[in-house]
Order: sequence, then C-alpha cells, then structure tokens
Amino acid sequence: MSWEVVIGLETHAQLTTASKIFSGASTRYGAPPNTQASAVDLALPGTLPVLNKGAVERAIRFGLAVDGAIAPRSVFARKNYFYPDLPKGYQISQYELPVVFGGTVPFVLDGEEKRVRLTRAHLEEDAGKSLHEDPRSRHSGASFHGMSGIDLNRAGVPLLEIVSEPDMRSAAEAVAYARALHALVRWIGICDGNMQEGSFRCDANVSVRRPGAPLGTRCEIKNVNSFRFLERAIQYEVRRQVELIEDGGKVVQETRLYDPDRDETRPMRSKEDAQDYRYFPDPDLLPLEISPAWIDGVRAAMPPLPREMRAAYEAAGLSPATAALLTESREKALYFDAVRAACGDAALAANWVTGAVAALVNERDGDFSRVPVEAAALGKLLRRIADGTVSAKAAKDVLQAMAGGEGDPDAIIAARGLTQISDSGALEAAVDQVLAANAKQVEDYRAGKEKAFNSLVGQVMKATQGKANPGQVAAILKRKLG
Repeated sequence: MSWEVVIGLETHAQLTTASKIFSGASTRYGAPPNTQASAVDLALPGTLPVLNKGAVERAIRFGLAVDGAIAPRSVFARKNYFYPDLPKGYQISQYELPVVFGGTVPFVLDGEEKRVRLTRAHLEEDAGKSLHEDPRSRHSGASFHGMSGIDLNRAGVPLLEIVSEPDMRSAAEAVAYARALHALVRWIGICDGNMQEGSFRCDANVSVRRPGAPLGTRCEIKNVNSFRFLERAIQYEVRRQVELIEDGGKVVQETRLYDPDRDETRPMRSKEDAQDYRYFPDPDLLPLEISPAWIDGVRAAMPPLPREMRAAYEAAGLSPATAALLTESREKALYFDAVRAACGDAALAANWVTGAVAALVNERDGDFSRVPVEAAALGKLLRRIADGTVSAKAAKDVLQAMAGGEGDPDAIIAARGLTQISDSGALEAAVDQVLAANAKQVEDYRAGKEKAFNSLVGQVMKATQGKANPGQVAAILKRKLG
C-alpha cells in the first residue's frame, strides 16, 4: 500500500535593512565576532527596543506580492527559550497577530503550474550563532573535546518568517516552492537570498500517511540552507519514517538536523509546542498599526511582479516557457528589457539572453546583476544579425570578444573580418562551384534525400569561411536545384 508525503516549509528570510530590527546596530555580514552586538539586542538593563520602520515596509511589500492580508494591527510577543546564542532568554517575535495572513506562492514543476498557500508571515529578530571548533585543529590528544564560541553579531537582525500550509507532496515540489519563494523575495528587494551566509534558511516539516488518512506525526528538519540539501533531507526523512512505521515503530515529534556528509537526519531535540515557549505580549513594544495609506505608499513603490512581467512578455509574442526563463530574476528581466529596447526585436533578444548570454554568465559563476556585456552593446550586435552584417554563428564569437573587453561589436566584426557575404553575385558563384563539385549530393537531393540539401549548404558555408548569409545560400540552392 502506498504512502502519501505531506510537507510544509517555514522559511526565514533576513531583511535587507542596514540596521537591526530593534536597534541601530549594523546588519553587515562578515564583521569580526561580537563587534556588532548591541546592548539593546542583548536586552541589557536600561535598554528598550525601537521597531525598525524599514523592516515593517519589507513585510508589507511581501504581503502585497503574495496577495496576502496585511493586518491593520499586529502584536510583538516574547518567545521564551534558552539557547547559548540567545543570551536574553527570549526572542521577540509575533504569534497570535502576525503582520501578514494568507497569500499564495505559484511555481511551475514539470510544466504544470502549482500553488502553495501561506499561513502567515511574521516579523522577528534573529538569534546569534554558535561557532564550534574541530578539536583536531588544535590538539591531537583524545582528551581535548574542541571549543565553542558565541558570535552575537547576528542577534537582532530582522527576519521575516514565512510559514506555508502543508500543501507539498514531494521533495521536488518543496524545492520548486522554495526556489520560487527565494526568487520572489530577491525580486521585491526584501532579502538578498544569500544562502551561504544564512540569509535564506528553510525548516521542513515532514510527515507521511496512508492516502486519505489523518495527518501523520511530523518531524521538523531545521535550518537547511541549500536547495540540494533540502531535497536530500526530505527524501531521507520520508524513507526513515516509512521504514519506522512499517517495522512497527512510531514517529516521534521532534526537531532534526540534516548531516550532508552522511546524507541523513538525526535528532536535535524534542519538538516544542506553542505553550512550551510561554508566549506573552512584549511589554516594551506597542502594537504595530499599519494604515491603508502606508500600504498604498508601499504598493506604489513596488516593482512590477514576475507574474505581471511574464504576462507582458507573452503578450509580446514570447512563449510561456521563455517568459518564465526571463523572469527567473529581476536583474535578468531588466537586462532583457534593455536589450529588447536596443535591438527592437523581442524574440531575437529573448533567444540571446536565455541562450548565449545566460551561458556566458554561468561560465563566470555570476548572475544577471554582473553581465560582462552591456545591454546596449548586445542590442547593437543583434541589430547586425538582423540587417545581415554578421551571421548568428559569427556573432557568438563577437559576443565572447565583447565579454573579453575588446570593445564595440562593429569594430570587432571589422577587425576579425566577420562581415557576412550577402552579395548575390558572389553567393551565386560559390553555390555554382559547390554544385559542380558535389554531383552525388545533388543527385541524392533530387531523389528526395533532404539531408543532402543541408550538406550542400554546409559546403557553401565552408567555401566562404562561414561568411555567407545562410538564408540567401538556401534560397539560391533551392532555385538552382529546381
């Protein structure tokens, strides 16, 4: 009998404010340990938190992007628990009244559009970070057990915790949703999405059940900061739970960690329920009130959303698949818009941006915020393809030269002798020579073998060192072959 997998994700997105959520301390990543630890964020006596307006505006922006409901009044609460990297013994978060309710995140998987419903998105502060040293790095003696330190730079960094409904039914669906959410928070500028630095982290709640049965006991896989690890962690956890139940055991509700070296999850602690955290309203913070005018102001400043730009691209004649590729990131969409404006041909611009330019970016381990060829220069090159000055094949060599810093496309075409032969007289002569030298292929073509025609086109291109206009060559060949 089959099993059904049920998955929900809780995602922590660090917000792109310059200062922390309740203090003026810097959020800059990479500073020496504890140089950005604020007395306010450690709740030292005599300090009071003050809410960062920029963090609230980023939460509003997210609520608008997912068509969620933005609460006119939300409340901050103290979530009490002890961790070494949480020295004040509680985290300021939101519980009963979060800033955003509901909403959906659409994504495409295997050509099918799916949607994951959101339960809520709430503001909270991040904790510090425990740093553990490998004992082998200092001592070889078996009695030394390593050292741990606490870096409180991250304490108080603003987070938006985005909680989904348990709508996903496979690891692949969970990863596709997480990727779509990651792209969205980067698109609207509320999170830089740097998973290596921990600014976008996922907790996966995983359970299994027989089809139609009540929800099973869930386990939470904590702090996964890689899409590949997220998929592998869920796959392992599903196998573990199914094998446990089929062997007569019971799944225990707990928090687990994923070990990528062993490709397994392992217990971290028993899973707490809400009552274990002893939530109560923070006495130092007033309720957060968001007026309709504030929401309208944030809405007016938002960029067009991916779905809006996809619709515009499809209206311009691009396929849904191409429109989806172009809107993978806002930087990519803006680059395409600039190229299209420079060359005047949406289809040609899309073909090059999603093809040769994307390959160029990937080769350099970059993204579309750092394309080595200016959009205006690429548009100029594409105009040279459209007017027949250079072939598409030769244009790829020009693109590489431009990326290498060789300058203007016209200058590169001239310097390398890549100007395409479009003179009908010269092409007629080249075709006549090829036909005379390839009587067998001419005979094969007239006998119905279409591949022979492509071979003849190739022979003409070879004879002209790839400079012949392939469209004209094909037209002349067809006319001469009858």
